[in-house]
Amino acid sequence: IREHNRLAWDKQVELGNGWTIPVSTEAVQRARRGQWEIYLTPTKPVPRAWFPSQMEGCRVLCLASGGGQQGPILAAAGAQVTVLDNSPRQLAQDRLVAGRDGLEIATVEGDMADLFMFGEAAFDLVVNPVSVVFAPDVCAIWREAYRVLRPGGSLLAGFDNPDAFVFDPDLWEQGILQVKHTLPYAQVELLSEEEREQLLQKGEYLHFSHTLEELIGGQVAAGFVIAGFYEDINGPDDVLSQHMPAYFATRAIKPPVGEL
Repeated sequence: IREHNRLAWDKQVELGNGWTIPVSTEAVQRARRGQWEIYLTPTKPVPRAWFPSQMEGCRVLCLASGGGQQGPILAAAGAQVTVLDNSPRQLAQDRLVAGRDGLEIATVEGDMADLFMFGEAAFDLVVNPVSVVFAPDVCAIWREAYRVLRPGGSLLAGFDNPDAFVFDPDLWEQGILQVKHTLPYAQVELLSEEEREQLLQKGEYLHFSHTLEELIGGQVAAGFVIAGFYEDINGPDDVLSQHMPAYFATRAIKPPVGEL
């Protein structure tokens, strides 16, 4: 699954997926002046109150966040940024921006559910744009994020509304919402090897819907306290977004030592 999705996202860079297009030099310059925002979901920026009041020197892990978007903006804002991603081509986008605009960004290829290369309390902030949908075990991701955060640090995560996976994706693209799947949805279980290969040739990744119990309850079970929440849409032209939110985002805090 990880290998399939690595190759699929490498292909998505070639196809120009919106999550693979690096930020502009102008955006980096604005961030250096303190005028910045990042996105965990497609259309709604993360509230500035979710970030530390002082970004200078803040140790940030951009988790499964390659593409030259969140990492460069946060680095330009003064943070010490590490970007971990499964896709070498996505990481290359961050290095492209870093070289172009004179930023220091560390890039690591790896599995967001296994952060063995980082020690405990290595980061002050973990930023995880929509990506857990590509992993079979989301609770492992939350546990690892908790481990690498310092007490008092925050995990900012965006994820798909799992209810959206009941609909036929092909009809959805045609503007029709028709229930097809039961939840939780694991695409890999419905495909033959030949069908998986056909998906890969088109640069399409494997999805897992998860449950709200895993997506939100899993953060709590890992030890986090949920301190912020918002909903988002794909955009006004998306048929699903005309009826329900397509995405959620959470701010989860690792409690300081001695606090619940």
